[in-house]
Amino acid sequence: MSTIRCDIVSAEQQIFSGEATLVVATGELGELGIAPKHAPLITRLKPGKVVVTTAAGEQLDFAISGGILEVQPQVVTVLADTAIRASDIDEASVRKAKEEAERVLAHRGEAMELAEAQQKLAEVTAQLQALERLRRNLKH
Repeated sequence: MSTIRCDIVSAEQQIFSGEATLVVATGELGELGIAPKHAPLITRLKPGKVVVTTAAGEQLDFAISGGILEVQPQVVTVLADTAIRASDIDEASVRKAKEEAERVLAHRGEAMELAEAQQKLAEVTAQLQALERLRRNLKH
């Protein structure tokens, strides 16, 4: 079985490094699936999830706040502003942040506050989706 090395790095730390058979992320134009021997590529990523299928067949879910995806012949790198493993997400704090962002958007605050709230809402929604996917995978 052919694999490609996958590195997921945030501004604070390296989140994941290992061999993968498939890496799926959300680019600006939609979902991207990166398999071994993929053509070289650089693209911006939207806030969302990154799913890594390891050489052992395990699916690992990560939530990112956006960033850059770079594909080279032997490695795919996700450079994220922030990234977190789905298993490390604190659901209570994420839900609280989501409610706060929705409150700001509903009350039409200052323009800068609205932009920050929209970004935060996208981030926490991605984290909740990653957490829900992790729970579904654990049930099977």
